[in-house]
Amino acid sequence: MTVNSRAVGTINTGIMALVAVEQKDTEKQADRLLERILNYRIFNDDQGRMNLNLRAINGGLLLVPQFTLAADTNSGNRPSFTSAASPEKGRELFEYLRTAADIIYPDTQYGEFGADMQVALVNDGPATFILQVSV
Repeated sequence: MTVNSRAVGTINTGIMALVAVEQKDTEKQADRLLERILNYRIFNDDQGRMNLNLRAINGGLLLVPQFTLAADTNSGNRPSFTSAASPEKGRELFEYLRTAADIIYPDTQYGEFGADMQVALVNDGPATFILQVSV
């Protein structure tokens, strides 16, 4: 991933998590989301079954702030972002998540909040999951 031609986050095998913050999201939800990301069993074991988590494979974690995931696309031809957190709250909660990840899983890389990022992904799958948490 690059910002202004500068590499800001790179991982090999692992999880790239696009993170959206909505208005009612809390630090408890961020903690739960990080726990779920790290423990979600989506990597193949020796029998080819999704049975291993990120920690088990010593994979990389790339957290990318992505407010557009909070878009409401139920009607019309233009997305509505009324459920998305304000930029200030989004930045605050993403930075909270970043600090927690630095402590719990040091092999974490990050996107840059509010930046025009160029993100490249090689999806070893097809396997893409939406994780939403409530506490």
